[in-house]
Amino acid sequence: MVSQNVIPSKQSLGGAFPFAFTETGVAMLSSVLKSKKAREINIAVMRAFVALRKMILNNAELRLEIEYIKKKVSNHDKNIELVFQYLDELLEKKENKKERPQIGYKLPKKK
Repeated sequence: MVSQNVIPSKQSLGGAFPFAFTETGVAMLSSVLKSKKAREINIAVMRAFVALRKMILNNAELRLEIEYIKKKVSNHDKNIELVFQYLDELLEKKENKKERPQIGYKLPKKK
């Protein structure tokens, strides 16, 4: 199998050379190359793959958490508008309040 995304067509470069190695390809390459420099570079590349994998997982978790928060917060705007609407109605009732005649026992006015 040949990856169309990583390996260019044979016509453009005169041969099919990969643009990038996979993590498995780097591990296989380390079994062929025996120099100290090759081992150091292999370790660095493997660490880069591990860091990349962690970054992708962290971003996926963050994206899921953000979506959860968005869903939870989306109703808050409607609820806040409803609360303000009720407050406005209560203020209108308070402003339009009519004086009612007092009922029950009436104290005599002091002179």
